[in-house]
Order: sequence, then C-alpha cells, then structure tokens
Amino acid sequence: MFPSSTQLKHWTFSSEPELQKYREESNAKFIAKHGVSVPPEEVPEIFLSPAEERILVHSYESHLREFCKRFTPAMPRAVLGTAFHYFKRFYVYNSVMDYHPKEILVTCVYLASKVEEFNVSISQFVANVKGDREKATDIILNNELLLMQRLQYHLTVHNPYRPVEGLLIDIKTRALLNDPERLRPAIDDFLERSYMTDVCLLFPPSQIALAAVLQSASSNRENLDSYVTGTLLGTPGAERLPGLIDAVRNIRMIVKASEPVNREIFAALNKKLEKCRNQENNPDSAIYKKRMQELLDDDDEREARKYEKIALQQKTSEDQLVGITRVLSPSAS
Repeated sequence: MFPSSTQLKHWTFSSEPELQKYREESNAKFIAKHGVSVPPEEVPEIFLSPAEERILVHSYESHLREFCKRFTPAMPRAVLGTAFHYFKRFYVYNSVMDYHPKEILVTCVYLASKVEEFNVSISQFVANVKGDREKATDIILNNELLLMQRLQYHLTVHNPYRPVEGLLIDIKTRALLNDPERLRPAIDDFLERSYMTDVCLLFPPSQIALAAVLQSASSNRENLDSYVTGTLLGTPGAERLPGLIDAVRNIRMIVKASEPVNREIFAALNKKLEKCRNQENNPDSAIYKKRMQELLDDDDEREARKYEKIALQQKTSEDQLVGITRVLSPSAS
C-alpha cells in the first residue's frame, strides 16, 4: 500500500525547491572533490552546473522512453514506469558527472525488468542495445549493485497505472459518461509525458492518475467535475477536495509545461560531460580498466587462497586418517 511505502516515506518530496536543493548539493559535492585545483572563475567552464545537469537528465529520459518503446519483446508499461522512478531517484543524490546517464539508464531498465517480473536474460536484454553488447553487459552488471545501493534497496514502485484502471471501472459504474474507454489513449499519453517531469517524485500515483483522467476528459470535451466532487469523494471527503484540486491542477500544469531539449544544446552539454566526468567510472578510461583488472586479480587471489586452504584441510584430514588406520591395523604392531 502506498501510504506505508518507502516510496512515500523516502522518495516523495515536498516541493520542487526541495528536489533542487538535493541536486545542487550533489553537484557541489562532485565539484568540491574533483575541482580542488581548479580556479573558481574556471569552474563554470569545466564543470556542469545544476541546471545543465537537469537538461542532460531530461534528455536521457527521452532516450529511456524510446529504448523501452522499441524493446523486443514488447515491454510491459510497469517496467517503463519503474525504470523512470529509478532513474529519477538516482540523480536526486548523484551527479551525472560521477555516473554517466547512458550507463545508468540501461541499468535502471534492466533492474526494473527483474523487479516487475519481465523475464528476459541479460543476453536478450543487450540484444536491444546498439553498439558493443559485451561492453553493455559488463556496464549493466557492474552498475546493478551500485544502483540498488543508491536507491537504498527501495525497489518497489507504485505506478499510476492501477489507480487509472480503478478510476475507469468506477467511472463506468457510477458516472454518466458515454464509453469511458475512449479516454484511454489520452490518459496513456498524459502518463507518458508525466515521466518527462518530476511529478512522480512530488505526488502520489493516485493523484497523477486522477490528473490523467481529468486531462483526458477535457481533451474529449467531457466534464467529470461532478463525478469527482460528488461521487468519488462524496460528503465525507469534502475537506480533502481543495488540496486534491490544487494537486491535480499542479500536476497538469507541470506536464503541460514540459518541453523536449534542443538537440544542439544536448550535444554541447554531452560533449562537456565527456570532458568533466569521473574517469574512475568511465568504462573507456585507462584508470577504470586498471581498477576492474585489480578487482579481478583480487578475486583470483581470493579464490586461489580458498582452494589452497581447502587442499591443506583435505591433506590434514587424509594424514589423520592414515594415522588412525596405522593404529588400528594389526600389521602396524
């Protein structure tokens, strides 16, 4: 249930300024660590600003959506919603300069596929990735645990799809609306566009679902105001009506105001990111490859020590067994 969920407790924020505050802190933390020797006046030229990070994240959200839409086999929409939640949550407390969005993006989708029980193997998954699939496999598997850690292992996501279905059933039953199913295309479009904004980090899924239904009704020149005020909430819920109206209005305004990022701006910022990103987390960098090799060498060394220990224990056991045999054997006397 959403009221007792980690999504409400840890990942639903009070306002856009609160989200902005955490993102600015992540940006400042990265610059403080990696820009020690950079003169203050050169910081804006070398590092991304919080606003530039937001533009990049927003751009890669479009990539995430397109990746999920063209995925083979067809991906359930719950995977799309959950992947968006993971991606957005990750970049509340982490900078894109530390972890490149194109690498976190595919990891979010892969993890969401597991959580939502969309059963595809890693080989099936990377078959949908353009470019070097072996490299993509390594990136996803190396980042999966990191992603879960940064999400605080809060992997259950409440998407607005179920509340939408509940509302449509209720409208068919209790509202005087001809063919409520014709609202569905505009509802789906609204929900898809909502994931290009921060509404899933600011509002409960039930309110997002209601905003989608009301927006669709408006697009279809229908009015559901009397249904919401009189039927859905009724007299017992009258005191909640002003807050609900404000929430729905804000959701619709945020979604309506969302616009795609200019390609030239995206290309320029992506180029800047390649220069200022943390090379320790860049799979193409020498320092990253060296660190990965050291981890593999450490694993090999641990395995060698483990087998050496097992062999020693086995030899000790055999020696003890030979000693016992000599004592018990008549020929030993």
